[in-house]
Amino acid sequence: MSSIPMASSGSRDTVPGPAAPAQPGSRTALLRAADGVPIEAAYVPGPGPGAPAIVVAHGFTGALERPAIRRAAAVFAQRAGVVTFSFRGHGGSGGRSTVGDREVLDLAAAVAWARSLGHGRVATVGFSMGGSVVLRHGALYRGGARGDGRERGGREGRTGAYGNAVAGRGAGAGGWGTEGPGADGPALGLGADGPGADGPVALGSGTDGSVALGADALGAGAVPTGTVPYADAVVSVSSPARWYYRGTAPMRRLHWVVERRTGRAVSRLVLKTRIHHRRWNPVPLSPTAAVPLIAPAPLLIVHGTQDGYFPLDHPHALAAAAEPGGAELWLEEDFGHAENAASDGLLERIATWAAEAVSGCSP
Repeated sequence: MSSIPMASSGSRDTVPGPAAPAQPGSRTALLRAADGVPIEAAYVPGPGPGAPAIVVAHGFTGALERPAIRRAAAVFAQRAGVVTFSFRGHGGSGGRSTVGDREVLDLAAAVAWARSLGHGRVATVGFSMGGSVVLRHGALYRGGARGDGRERGGREGRTGAYGNAVAGRGAGAGGWGTEGPGADGPALGLGADGPGADGPVALGSGTDGSVALGADALGAGAVPTGTVPYADAVVSVSSPARWYYRGTAPMRRLHWVVERRTGRAVSRLVLKTRIHHRRWNPVPLSPTAAVPLIAPAPLLIVHGTQDGYFPLDHPHALAAAAEPGGAELWLEEDFGHAENAASDGLLERIATWAAEAVSGCSP
């Protein structure tokens, strides 16, 4: 997939001090998600030829230029090529945030770009909101997807997984529990009059850096090998296990920001994050429901014992949802929440795990 140069948005955060010199081979691009939203992205080639790629999915109110993401990218680049990007509604990307719903299309575009740059092995690493997005992406976009029932040892093929997600089915098994979308639920999603449903995606053949949405793209034999923007390994850091969680003060404040017109104005003006006003329709596949669909791709779940947003029942629920041996769980002492709290040492361990997890994958 090709890309077009990315223009400066003028809305990015500034980092004090002189800018680090660009690494040879680094580049920026304006990608286009399957529903047409432009997504800013940046690439650092990593340690050398044959290295895998790590695609970094930031948390809510983050962006590729935020210091925490730049720091994570610098650490990851010691082991892999690194693609960072800004989710819709964040940084220099277009559109408005749907707080984890349509963002799966943004991640797919970034993964597709990483593969187009020559990386045959790709791991995704997501933080908080991005952690839930990499789980859904891992469930919905899988290597060798055919949707013919033979995928993954005869389990439900990707077309079935997409169908359930698009139709909003699977709530009983999805971990939404009693916190489902009620009258006071978050003002998320695009509704019936928004762009098309979160459906199968295959790479387009155009020269504008886009991926194309096709309803039959994942039918039997419809997708040539290597064209589905899937991840070979998934790392989810500080992710919720279920939607609509309000059990902590930070999450209650976040719901106020997302649900209220005043909150969304504060988010736009102060947090530099543009939030869509419509509710989720349908409710996306929950993180817990997504986990068992990721296998056999390796999955790492990382959570801090000091996380002020999501208590430890969230990572435990995610790990329990995996098939036996299907997920590794790290509970990190003295770690708080997401990329801002991650130490360089933790980031180095995550990068090592990701590089080793994809080492056996065919390029």
